[in-house]
Amino acid sequence: MPDDWDPEVYKGPPSRTPVPEKRTSLPNLLAFAQTLFYYSVDAPVTLFREWIERQHAKRKFYYYHRNYRRVPDLTECLEDDYVCFYEAESQWRRDMKVDQEIVRLIQDRVGACKEREGESFVQNCAKEMEQFTQVAKAYQDRYADLGAHGNARKCLMKQKHRMIAERKAQAAD
Repeated sequence: MPDDWDPEVYKGPPSRTPVPEKRTSLPNLLAFAQTLFYYSVDAPVTLFREWIERQHAKRKFYYYHRNYRRVPDLTECLEDDYVCFYEAESQWRRDMKVDQEIVRLIQDRVGACKEREGESFVQNCAKEMEQFTQVAKAYQDRYADLGAHGNARKCLMKQKHRMIAERKAQAAD
């Protein structure tokens, strides 16, 4: 590559940019409309938006991750503590929804593995199938046979009856 460049081939930029000449004495209506829109609509809306963002930046609020504190179970509630009963029921419903999501996610993983592996999914998806079997059995043990109106008290009674049956089975052996 040559050390110097040919000014005839590669012209340099102009030393000064020429100012466009005004051809008419009338004001530019487009520039006037843009300025009017900027100062009447855009600037106030932008200032209001920036003020709101500054207010939100002071205290962060994550609305999509609500953390509930764990409340006492029904076994820990006092006899006539109806607020505790309600909180325990709400906690049980949240736990049930979480367990449903876990089962659904594991089921989706098994389905994706079956789709990916094709005919040989029995060998290649054994770990996912075993995990799904365990999760589904745990869900069935806890929530099956509660009916459409299942609640924390029915679930607790079911758990109690299951534990009594397990003790009787151990005593019989």
